[in-house]
Order: sequence, then C-alpha cells, then structure tokens
Amino acid sequence: MRKLLLSSIIVIVAIVYIGRLSYLQLLDNTNKNPLDDTAIKAVYDYPERGYIYDRNGELLVANQPSYDVMVIPRDVKPLDTVEFCTLLNISKEDFSRKFEKAYTYSPRLPSVFVPQLSKKEYAILQEKMRKYEGFYIQKRSLRHYMTSVGANILGYISEVNDWDLKEYSYYQSGELIGRQGVEKQYEEVLRGRKGVKFIQKDRFNRVIGPYKEGIYDTLPVPGKDIELTIDNKLQAYGEKLMIHKRGGIVALDPKTGQILALITAPNYDPDLLVGRKRSKNYTELYYDSIAKPLYDRALNATYPPGSPFKTVNALIGLQEGVIDEQTTFTCYHGYRYGRNSFMGCHCPYGSVNNLDRGIYMSCNAYFANTYRRIIEKYPSAAEGMDAWQKHVESFGLGNYLGYDLPTGQSGKVPDEDYYNLVYGPKRWFATNTLSNAIGQGEVLTTPIQLANLTATIANRGYYFTPHIIKKIENDTIAHKFVEKHQTTVDPQYFEPVVEGMRDVYEKGTAQWIKIPDISMAGKTGTAENFTKINDKRVQLTDHSIFVAFAPVEDPKIAIAVFVENGYWGSRWAGRIAGLMIEKYIKGEITRTDMEEYVLNGSLEEEYAKPLSGKSFTINDGKFIKWPVKDTVNIKVPNNDKPIP
Repeated sequence: MRKLLLSSIIVIVAIVYIGRLSYLQLLDNTNKNPLDDTAIKAVYDYPERGYIYDRNGELLVANQPSYDVMVIPRDVKPLDTVEFCTLLNISKEDFSRKFEKAYTYSPRLPSVFVPQLSKKEYAILQEKMRKYEGFYIQKRSLRHYMTSVGANILGYISEVNDWDLKEYSYYQSGELIGRQGVEKQYEEVLRGRKGVKFIQKDRFNRVIGPYKEGIYDTLPVPGKDIELTIDNKLQAYGEKLMIHKRGGIVALDPKTGQILALITAPNYDPDLLVGRKRSKNYTELYYDSIAKPLYDRALNATYPPGSPFKTVNALIGLQEGVIDEQTTFTCYHGYRYGRNSFMGCHCPYGSVNNLDRGIYMSCNAYFANTYRRIIEKYPSAAEGMDAWQKHVESFGLGNYLGYDLPTGQSGKVPDEDYYNLVYGPKRWFATNTLSNAIGQGEVLTTPIQLANLTATIANRGYYFTPHIIKKIENDTIAHKFVEKHQTTVDPQYFEPVVEGMRDVYEKGTAQWIKIPDISMAGKTGTAENFTKINDKRVQLTDHSIFVAFAPVEDPKIAIAVFVENGYWGSRWAGRIAGLMIEKYIKGEITRTDMEEYVLNGSLEEEYAKPLSGKSFTINDGKFIKWPVKDTVNIKVPNNDKPIP
C-alpha cells in the first residue's frame, strides 16, 4: 500500500511538472521575449525617418541610404582578418577593439561593427560577406540635408551611447538617435518604429525558418513628416548677415508665437555631422571653446538686456500709477544718486523728458526715476521688489518659456531673497538695485526672451509660447502653443510705449535704419563689456542690441538681435534687424547700402584684439575659430549712442 502511495505521488508530481512546463512553453505568452531563447535570432527592419520641411513647404531634411556592417560575436567563425580589414579599411587593432566592444555588449545580440559604409564600399563588400560568418550588412537611412543653414535648429543623429541604452529600452547598440534641435525634441515622431522578424535556428546554428510562424514579427512604422515654423529663406539670410560676427537673432510671429528664424553665430553646415566624417568634425567643433559653433547663443547665451528693458519699466510704472504719459524728469547728462554714484546718459544737459521722449532718446535719468518710484511706492524695498519682480516675470522673463527645443537658459530676474543674501535683510534700498532700471544690474535675458518680450509689446499685453513645430503628419501639436499668456500690465498702457518705440525709429536712436514703406517700432541697446587679462580689468568693445516689430499697426514679425562686441545698438544689431524685417515683409531688399555695410563688415579683429593667437576660418567662413583664451563679461551701466 505504501509503495502504491509513493508511486502515485511521484506520478502526480511528474504530471504537474510536465503540464506546467508544457503550458509555459506552448500556451503562456505573458511577458515572453523570444530573444530569451538562445536559438532565436532577431532581424530588425528599420523604417525611414520622417522628412522635415519649413513653413513654406521647402524640404530641409530627407534621407539617404547607409550600410552598417553588423556582428553577432558568438556566430563568428575563424576568418582571414587581413583581407576583412582591408575591405573595411580598418587596422587589425581596430578589428580587435570593435569585436571586444561588441562581445562585451552581448555575445548573441547584433552590434554595429563598422557603421555607415558608402554605396561604393557596400558594392565591393556585399559579394564577399558570405565568407565571414557572424557578420552581415544592415541597411539604414542617414540624413540628407537639403539646406546648409539652421544646424542649431535641425540637430543631427548619431549612434546611441551607453547612457541611451540604459535610459531607453527601445534602442539596441549601434542604432541611431536624434541629438540636439528638432531631431532630439521630436525623436519619437521622426524615428517611427522598427519592425522585427524572429528567426528559429537548430542546434547547428542553421536557420530553420520563422519562429512560431512569425506570430511575434512586426512591420516597421515609418516616421512622420513634420513642418517647422521656420522660414528657411529668412534663416539663410540672417546667417549670411551674421558671418564674421558672434551673437544671436530670434524672429517670431507675434500673433502665433511661431519662430520664424533662430540664428546663432558662428554656426556650421549641418552636413558636417553626417556619415563617417561626423566624429572627426564634431570633435573639431566641440573643442573650439572660443567661437563655440555648437553653442546656441539664441537660446543659451544670457546677456544684460540693456535699454530694451526700459520698455518693461515704463509699462510697470504706468501700471503701478507712479508715472503717466505726461510725467517729466530732467536729465543732466545722466542721473546722480547716493554719495558718489552717477548713471551717465547722452541726453542734452538739462533736457526735460516725458515718457515718449524718454523712450526714443533712451534717457537713463527718466527710467532711474521711474524705477525708484516703483520700488519706493511700497512700505519697504523688499515689498517693492516683490511687486516689480512679479510684473517682470509676467513677460516671460526669468523662465524657460516652455518652447519645444531641448536646450536653453532661464535668464535671471532678481528678487528679495537675492538682495537679502547680498546686502542682508532690510539693509538695501532702491538705489542699491538701480541698474535694473536700464537693463543692467542683475537682470539677464536670452535673445529668445527678448524676442518674446518684443512680441508681447507688439500684441499689447500678451504672448503665445514660442515654438518651432507647425504641423505633424496625421497628428496635432501641443495645446500649450495656442494658449495666451497675459501680462500683469493692462492693455491700455501699451499704446504710449509702442508710440515711444515707433519714435525710436522715426526720430530717435534708430532713425538711420529706416526701411521705405514699413512702419516699425524698436528699441536700441548698448551694453558695456569688460574682461580680465592677467588679473587686470580691461574694457572691450560694447555689445550691440536691437529689438523691433513691424508693421506697427498689424505686427507680422518681432525680432531681437544681439551682436557681441558690436558697438552701439544701431551700428550692427539695428541694421541687421531692419534688413531681416524688410526681407520677411517685402521678400526683397531696398536698403542695399545698409545690406552692403553688414555683409562686408567683420568683427573678427574685435574678438581677437585683446587676446592672442591667429584666427582662421573653414567651411567658407561659416565656422570661425580663434585658438585663444575665453573672456568673462562684467555688467556695467549701458548707454545708447547715435550711429555715425
């Protein structure tokens, strides 16, 4: 009886185990990955990446065929490495290094051995691949740039790295991913989804056929085409104007927040980062720490906003009721405050300025008085600063704005906590922060923030989040890009400020850049610039700033231009802004005298003047390199100067 019971238990347990194993292998597919079986091989089918167009339907980025030599380390059999290396144009040391890297990643998963063969290399190699077991050729797509501009906008694609593989389960070693710009921001939209076929092998590593009749196989899904808000002709023109200069230009459509042009200078041809030459070219671009062609100054560079910021203080002063259109202040070549502090100005001595004249003459005394009244309206400087800060931030300053590009800086709007840290609680007053009145002090902005500020004034009090995407194939763009952001300043107060900006163009500091038949409102700015050389404070050439929108009655473009070491606002930034506005609105240039001045002008000598080293250019002047030490800018009060 005991023997029968023991035998029955053994039989029952065996049946349970066999049943469970059969269920797991034949019926239960939960969380089953075919690649867990060493007899299964995955063959990936990569989709074509989505095309990129500009706002007018001009094709900017397409695709071109590329061929990668892949390896599955465990499948590799002894081979003639000398012949194989000769075909691939690599050394035996390269072979060993690449194989070891692939084996470390996975002995049984495919890795890229040699990427991005040309058509000619592929044609030679494909006939002989049968001799090299464990190696095969995988067809992919590389980017084909139909434009030579906008590299900072478009970005590029490159192989995934170790961090990418840990962060994103979608990718396998050797696959491509978007880097920088639109390629990174809209990676999931552009890449599509790769297909996969699972192949069953026998114990001799011979292909039997599709695994489980292909029930796990998937087809590739092509990437979606996208249309950008960029006007490629305007982008190209802006980059041309900025050759031999450093800085940033951002142009927006005020009515929508669409980015019309996003220019950083120096820039580079996007084709430099395609194919097997990408690594060498990227290294050269990356290690140029002076010109910084990979650094997007339009989004990342933070500068004192200079005199364009006076418009914000004017609007806050009107909203707070401390000034009105008729309020006047007398200017004595500037504004004296405290014991020995003086804020210089170019207004005639003893001139009496109202709001309009204060704006178009860029009077420092007018805005110093206005700023003091704002802060001193409240019982304490801290409370006044809190109110002022909230107004300023409502214009989109001091934050990232929420645009759809993967890089940027927040800028800076100082607050009570900052000054408490610097001076101590209740130990500072309006005069300690007075340089904020003229856009110097602790306020820092990026070119895109200045452009957005200008668009807000053009709209008389609101803005849309700046964005680069206009349309996604069979999809919609984010809802946040059609939401209005209202400032804390009532719309009624914008008109007198707009009129003052119009007079900047008509009879003020920018009257020399008039464009026939275009009404424009603008504001010049000049920021003084210092650096340290051998521990000595040395003054460099001023930065040139200009913001504008046009036409005044029905704004179609708002623009901010920042030219490093560009003298005063009208000299470089003003001229460039005027030409960009005319190009966009008219499609042609009538101020050919101004265009000739900008195109033939260069600031390379200014950038090299206090430094050492010989400058040189490559890529037809689009990538400018100075092998010299970098500079540090120190902020001091600024003044607008008349154009010569």
